[in-house]
Amino acid sequence: MGEDLRLRAVVVLAQGMAAAHTPRESWRAAARGACRALAGNFAALSVWERDLGRLRVLVNVGERAEGEEEFPEREAYPVNEFPEITEFLHERWAGGGEPHAWVETARGPMDTSKAPAPGYCHQRVAALRRRGRGCCVVAPIVLHGRAWGELYVARPVGAPVFGREDADFATVLASVVAAGIAQTERLEEARRLAFTDSLTGLANRRAVDLRLEEAVERHRADGTVVSLVVCDVNGLKWVNDTQGHAVGDRLLERFGSVLSLCGAMLPGTLSARLGGDEFCLLSVGPAADEVVRVADELCLRAFELELGDGVACGVASTEDPIGEVRSARRLFRLADAAQYRAKAARAPKPVVAGREGADDPVVRLANSEGSRPAGERRRFRGREPEPRAPREGGRGAR
Repeated sequence: MGEDLRLRAVVVLAQGMAAAHTPRESWRAAARGACRALAGNFAALSVWERDLGRLRVLVNVGERAEGEEEFPEREAYPVNEFPEITEFLHERWAGGGEPHAWVETARGPMDTSKAPAPGYCHQRVAALRRRGRGCCVVAPIVLHGRAWGELYVARPVGAPVFGREDADFATVLASVVAAGIAQTERLEEARRLAFTDSLTGLANRRAVDLRLEEAVERHRADGTVVSLVVCDVNGLKWVNDTQGHAVGDRLLERFGSVLSLCGAMLPGTLSARLGGDEFCLLSVGPAADEVVRVADELCLRAFELELGDGVACGVASTEDPIGEVRSARRLFRLADAAQYRAKAARAPKPVVAGREGADDPVVRLANSEGSRPAGERRRFRGREPEPRAPREGGRGAR
């Protein structure tokens, strides 16, 4: 391949990774771009999982052999079976510079930079033979100064064997792939932060809004039970005013941990901080009674925290008699109305929408807001009651 063609291949690979929206798309673009650039018929991208001592395949592209999946769930290779992984991904470049790619053939290993040791890399050679491939070039990928994984490109039996120039070019491609992976990881981190509360590490309001919209669509399509638990931490203002905002933040963090622990009792539940002293659990699938049981446990555990004064908790579930739920806003309004009732009554247990008969006060309160334009859910609140005096030793009668 001429220099111009190789330069063009590098540009195409970089553009493909830059256009990716998810890690999987980025991995696939990297493998496909390298496969085309090196005139291979198969390529794979793998990550070195140091903590598990294995090389895990992220993507396979091109002419896959029997049993090879595009995005395999369980294809991984123990490092002890492939000693060249640690040698080429660490020892040979520990003194500086970049690790070089190497070539192997179905006839045996062919390191074009130094003579291989006897029996070197027999597992990879066996894999070439088993899958009908004649040769491969393996290029280590370095990210942030550490070995990240490898780029693997193969050719079929009968095709020209990779040479030294191909290995050098593969090294260049691996550097381009590393830059693309770094960009993808930065974007993923930005996306993660966009949907994560920075103080508690829980999901944020944006994440809840998106997940709830999807959940209500499922409910409308097939009747899936959707339940929302809305909580308001009691006594946060008093803690902030008397002990400082750092202590108030600690209260929010600790309640967030309790919320996460309770949410884990319901499979697939999202634990989130909506903002300020407001939190929620979004459950999709579990029965309403199970959600109420967990909400009751949440109230108990929140009351036992050494800071604050428990939590006001409201529950709304599509499985209860709350009327038709056609929008996420409707379910939020019901849960918020239930939480408002719990707050006003200083209820030690969750208030559940729809469980007080035909004239349920929570449903009535939510319906009374139905004609108002969409806005802050806190319009239910009005003036909140003053916080109680702190309990001695962090505890008191419920």
